[in-house]
Amino acid sequence: MTSLGTSPGTSPGTPFDLAGLTAIVTGANTGIGQGIAVALARAGAGIAAVGRSSMDETAGLVAGTGAPFLEIRADLGSTEPLAGIVERTVGWSGRADILVNNAGIIRRADAIEFTEEDWDAVMDVNLKSAFFLSQAFARRLLEAGRPGKIINIASMLSFQGGIRIPSYTASKSGLAGLTRLLACEWAARGINVNALAPGYFVTNNTQALREDPKRSADILGRIPAGRWGKPEDLGGAAVFLASPASDYVHGVVLPVDGGWLVR
Repeated sequence: MTSLGTSPGTSPGTPFDLAGLTAIVTGANTGIGQGIAVALARAGAGIAAVGRSSMDETAGLVAGTGAPFLEIRADLGSTEPLAGIVERTVGWSGRADILVNNAGIIRRADAIEFTEEDWDAVMDVNLKSAFFLSQAFARRLLEAGRPGKIINIASMLSFQGGIRIPSYTASKSGLAGLTRLLACEWAARGINVNALAPGYFVTNNTQALREDPKRSADILGRIPAGRWGKPEDLGGAAVFLASPASDYVHGVVLPVDGGWLVR
């Protein structure tokens, strides 16, 4: 199959050019998803942004890059909207080349008190919907004989245990495993499946940690870079995994963590 690159983009002739391609980014209304959506747009990709709430801010940021933008409202706590997300994207742009499975939620409680409701809610969004959206996306590519890129957003909890977030840890560990499995199944068929593992970033999911003086100090004390990550810090890695530059990269879980894992 041919490389993803199809036409000159913001940096003509480079393997990081995404001009003419379309990316589906879930959870794109804020935080990491928004940062990745903007980075892909700056590299030339059209953005189909998926989320439960308004994406006016993301739309404005993408508009500033000159890239096309589509907002798709969907609750990924259910598999019901997943096939429609792919179909609506293809109907809008004529193609879907890149999928970023970023949408995720978190629930906090001691393991001894953790409820089945909180377990299921997190697993449904973070793992089940990510798998079945990947399936719908890949099915479309395989039927058309086109290459594509899937980028899952894993976590430090794909490598470590953490505390008080059992379903989040299980879901992110599972997502790392699915990344490797799907890479094994689809690499020879032109679909690259990889993951980014953000460290401790300034997002809604980490607000409770950042507002806890002791926990925040403990976390910062372990990060060699000496600061919390910003959503835009993931942009370069996301563009790499979405672009022809990563055509021979399969099944990688790439930490973007300020050095957290090496400390």
